[in-house]
Amino acid sequence: MLLLPLVLLAVLFPAGDNQDAFQEPIRLHCIQISSFTNSMWAETQFSCWLDDLQIHGWDRESATPIFLKPWSKGNFTDAEVKELVEIFRVYYFAFIEEVQKHASDFQLQYPFEIQGTAGCELHSGGAILSFLTGALGKMDFLYIKNHSCVPAPEGGRRAQKFCTFIHQYKVKPEAWLSSGPSLGPGHLRLVCHVSGFYPKPVWVMWMRGDQEQLDTQRDDFLPYADGTWYLRASLDVKAEEAKGLSCHVKHSSLGGQTIVLYWGYSVSVGLIIAAVIVPCLILLLCLALWF
Repeated sequence: MLLLPLVLLAVLFPAGDNQDAFQEPIRLHCIQISSFTNSMWAETQFSCWLDDLQIHGWDRESATPIFLKPWSKGNFTDAEVKELVEIFRVYYFAFIEEVQKHASDFQLQYPFEIQGTAGCELHSGGAILSFLTGALGKMDFLYIKNHSCVPAPEGGRRAQKFCTFIHQYKVKPEAWLSSGPSLGPGHLRLVCHVSGFYPKPVWVMWMRGDQEQLDTQRDDFLPYADGTWYLRASLDVKAEEAKGLSCHVKHSSLGGQTIVLYWGYSVSVGLIIAAVIVPCLILLLCLALWF
């Protein structure tokens, strides 16, 4: 969440679908510098650049980005841009508030300055490389790689603690299996539900062993009121072929681990243990009361 406003604004420059429109990589980068004079006052400078051309500025009074070119809004409608700007403002003020609230936890002495650079490179063929770095004063502090915070070596223990703080804003997904309407007799529709995760990027795939089932169908992402997301992935198979299939879920909040749910084994070990232990505890309680 620390530099999320930069990422949100980056989507205002859509990549497009024409793979032959360029040969050299196009670089979009946004720079945020927030100066904290004391625990009650902070001032921010912000700009966005397309290669060497500045396309966004910053209105300090309203704390909103300024579109310096007629095409700076990309392909978004005015209503969509207004919604994005409002999201930007919400995260910006949350960022300022959180830094001020936890400044003492990170042993930051006023005045201090936090700098952030975020953006992406669009390469020929449609490949997109994203980057995000943060600095405290003139010293590199942290990097964001593959949606994970990596402390800079010179950041020391404070950078490690800062990354721990950032990771608190990742919400781990919950996953479960169910069956859906099948194509007909002798067929099954296997459904994998992934719920309550943040941020949005997630990988969900039905697999047989190490082999991805390319017929996996994913529905659109559905938002929850708390800002997390829901996704459903289904697979149509013959009933006799369902054995050995599993749903795999990967998300940045899982720290490199994968959630694996096997079809036919939807009852968790915890429920089995509970089904055995709870009756035993009730029996022991009855015996204790009897004696």
